[in-house]
Order: sequence, then C-alpha cells, then structure tokens
Amino acid sequence: MLRAPIRAFAFAVVVSTAVLAGAPQALAQSGPGWVTLFDGKTIGDQWNKVGETNWRVEDGAIVADKRTSKGPAHLVTKDKYKDFQVYVEFWASDDANSGIFLRCQNPEQITDRSCYEANIFDQRKDPTYGTGAIVRHVEVNPMPKAGGKWNTYEITAKGRDITLVFNGKETAKLRSEMFMEGPVTLQHGAGTIKFRKVAIKPL
Repeated sequence: MLRAPIRAFAFAVVVSTAVLAGAPQALAQSGPGWVTLFDGKTIGDQWNKVGETNWRVEDGAIVADKRTSKGPAHLVTKDKYKDFQVYVEFWASDDANSGIFLRCQNPEQITDRSCYEANIFDQRKDPTYGTGAIVRHVEVNPMPKAGGKWNTYEITAKGRDITLVFNGKETAKLRSEMFMEGPVTLQHGAGTIKFRKVAIKPL
C-alpha cells in the first residue's frame, strides 16, 4: 500500500535534485560575497558616466536608447576589480550595440583595445565577434541572438582566465594577461539596451 507514495516521493526528490544541479551558479548572485551594483531604483554613486546617452531607470531597469555623444556611452564602476564574477540581466533590441567591458585600463577612455568586451551586438558585420564573443580575442560560432528578449551574462575573471556564459551556455573562454585589473562598464552604443540586474562578487 505504501509503495506508490514512496515511489512518488523518491521521484520528486530525484527531479528536485536534478533541477538544482542543473541550475546556474548565478542563482546565488545575491548570497554571501555578492555586491549589488544596481538596486532596481536608481543609478547609484558607484557608477561614473563616460560619454553621453539618456541613461534612466524605468520599470526596475537601467535604460538607454538615444545616444547623444559621438562615441558609445558607458556606466563605469568607480571600483577596480581583479578576480571576480559578474552577473548581468539585460534586454537588447535587435539593432542594439552594447556590451560588458572588463578590467578597463583607462576609465575615461573605454575601448575594446584597452578592456575585454563581452559583446552584445546581433547585427555586427563580422558576427564571429558579435554577441557572446570577447571582441578581438575570442570568436563565437554560431553567434547566439540577444535581440528582443531578456538574457543573462555570467562572466568569471580569475587570473589569466576569462569565461563568458550567455543564457546558461559557455560561449567564450580566454587565457590572457593583457589586462589584469580595472573597472567594469555597461555600454550603450546603438539601439535600446536595458540592464535589470547587475551584481559582482570579488574572488
């Protein structure tokens, strides 16, 4: 009489364990060691602005959709980071040109030549360095698409190793000691970009 309930309970335990095992580590991004860089309410004083765009907060997200400077605009962390994990939830329009820049060497001049860039750019002419790639360093093939939906980036930088995980799938892995420490930035270059959650964990 008890066999069916026992089997049902055992099945439920197995399923729960499998779900937890398959869940990305970023589910703990609000746990010990994680620092929230955006609280869903305001662009706090932990950010500097480089370049001009219409950064604002709408519906719990940082939004930009109208660049007013000649080059891309960035929100740049005031703190520098060496070894860290960063978790970002973002929404991009199909024509968005954006990215997460890491270990930038000059916080006043942000480029893919002085930082590592985790790209968000579905319509890049050379898609091998489009969304999911580390521009100039690691190509992605096939290129995943970010446009028109919410996505996640989970990025780990530890020593010479940089790993990008886009929507739960590793898309790029780099070993380089070109840039070893620096701020993190959020970029708006074209189209519409929204950042709903930004958290970092120094390692």
